[in-house]
This record gives sequence, structure tokens and C-alpha cells, in this order.
Amino acid sequence: MTGANDIPYLLRAAKGEVLARPPVWMMRQAGRYMKVYRDLRDKYPSFRERSENPDLSIEISLQPWRAFRPDGVIMFSDILTPLPGMGINFDIIESRGPIIDPPIRTMEQVKQLRLLNPEESLPFVKTVLQSLRQEVGNQAAVLGFVGAPWTLAAYAVEGKSSKDYAVIKRMAFCEPETLHALLSLLADSIAEYVRYQIDSGAQLVQMFDSWAGHLSPIDYDTFALPYQQRVFQQVKQTHPDTPLVLYISGSAGVLERMGQSGCDFVSVDWTVDMADARHRLGHEIGVQGNVDPGVLFGSKEIIRDRILDTVRKAGNRKHILNLGHGILPGTPEENAAFFFETAKQLDQLMATA
Repeated sequence: MTGANDIPYLLRAAKGEVLARPPVWMMRQAGRYMKVYRDLRDKYPSFRERSENPDLSIEISLQPWRAFRPDGVIMFSDILTPLPGMGINFDIIESRGPIIDPPIRTMEQVKQLRLLNPEESLPFVKTVLQSLRQEVGNQAAVLGFVGAPWTLAAYAVEGKSSKDYAVIKRMAFCEPETLHALLSLLADSIAEYVRYQIDSGAQLVQMFDSWAGHLSPIDYDTFALPYQQRVFQQVKQTHPDTPLVLYISGSAGVLERMGQSGCDFVSVDWTVDMADARHRLGHEIGVQGNVDPGVLFGSKEIIRDRILDTVRKAGNRKHILNLGHGILPGTPEENAAFFFETAKQLDQLMATA
């Protein structure tokens, strides 16, 4: 018989249990704000080496686990990691971000791409996830993540990060057949990748549609939502019990639409009040978030008060405490530690506040 202690606390929340406190982890919790990570980055300056060398990825993934004991340990990787397996190569330059050269701009290029076979092209991902499961046991949930079709298409078509997404929007409005063909292939490949992560040990998978917040609602319904649904539907056919989370930066205008994606949890950014998010999404969909990462530059009193405000508004069921975006470089490590310490003491704090 399986007892509550045999199930990671975060998964108990994902299954809808009423808990004394929400589980907690941070987006980008392994990264540039930690000195131990910066020291390792200086020794191994290539991001792809750090994320695709399993020994390095495992070490980086475990750095915040050793320091803070979060309820979720997310593998250190990148949303672009599966692209080379489809025929889209990329590099990540520290000062410039991702570079894809040549970018994908024509139907002929799309036709030359291939469906991802993660077992063949991403064996290191299995090594990382299996090792993390072995390392943390039932003390934390092991988390995987992927990029969403629209966001990966935006990188592939733009060739880099963008402020206005003019190139992919031109494709959307002038050559929609090309874009839909790319999005379809990406969706099917990402579904395969999510399944592979789950089979390799991921107990929850988060999809980042980071740039879908730059779409108008009508274009979100055309170019983002159907492909999110396509991924989640395929995954649920084979792995119906694995919680799936959807995150979009700047999602206030499409929050209800996120709830239509088929995800189990919506990760809410800090521009939405958590009480409003609960009301707009309904209580059957879980929520994650949504403390402003800038708060971690503030005093301990501010950090504690914002955590309490978020948790009160989210309620005691189907809430995973997190930031509303990734933790920022330069965040004091002692403030990150205080965030986790406060989260772990919330049952006492809520009783006395």
C-alpha cells in the first residue's frame, strides 16, 4: 500500500489534495543568481555543453536542491534542446541569447525537417532525469519541461530573440500554410519529447509558451492554442496521470484561453492577481505562481508578505507556489533561501497571521 510519504509533496498537490501549505519551487532555480553555478559556468562556458553533458546538467539541477530543498527539482536544459534532432541547429551566446542560422523561412525548409526521435537524438535527457529521480527519491518531484510550438517556431523563424516578432508575424499573415506546417511538426515532435521525458523519470512537465503573450487573442486562437492542445492531447492519450503545466509570460489577456489548452495547471505570471486568476480559470484547473521575482530584491518582510498574499488568494488546493517568471540574475541567495524557508513554514505562518 502506498502512503502519503511515498508520494512527493508536489504531486500530492497536483492530484488535488488539500494540504497545509503549497509545494514550492522556482522557475530558473538553477542558474545565474547562484555563485556555485557561476563558478561552474566559468569553467564550462558553453551553455550547450552545460545542458547536454549529463554530468554537468545533473550537477546544476541539484545545486538548488542541495541549497534550498525545494519540492520540485527541474532538470537543467533549454527549450531549444530538441531542435537539432529535427534538423534545426542552434547555439546560445551568453551576451546575445539563442542563434539559429539559417532561420526557417520557407516551405521547402520546413519539408526538409524531420519528426523528433528523442531516444535517438536526446539520450542525455534520459540519463539526467533517471539520475535526478535516484538522487532525490520521494523527497521532491522531478520536473521536466519543453517549449511550446509557437515559441519554438518564433525562435526558428526569427533566428534569434525578438522584441516585435515581425518576421514570424509576417509569415503568419502572408504565408500561413508554411507556419502551420512548421507548427504541426513542432507539436508532434514536442509531444514525443514530453512522453520521452515522462518515460525517463519526469513526474510533472511544464510547457513554456514564452512568446505567446505577444499574440492578440484571435491570433493566439489560431497559432498557439490549437498546437498546445495537440501536444497535451497526445501526451494524455499515453500518460493520463502525469500533471502538465502551461506557462506564458505576459498572459493576462489570454488567461482563460490557457485553461482551454488541456493542461492541468496554469502557471500565472505576476501581472495577474492570484484571486483574479482563480476566478477566471475556475477551481478545477490548478494554479502555479505568481510572486514577482523582483520582490526577492526586497526586505524579508516584503518577501513574506507577498508570499502570504499569494497563498491566501490561491487557497489550499491545487496551488504550487512559484515566482511569476524566472528568478533574476543578481538576486541575493539569502533572499532565495528565505523564500523557500518561508514557504516551508507557511502552515505555521498562516495559523498565526
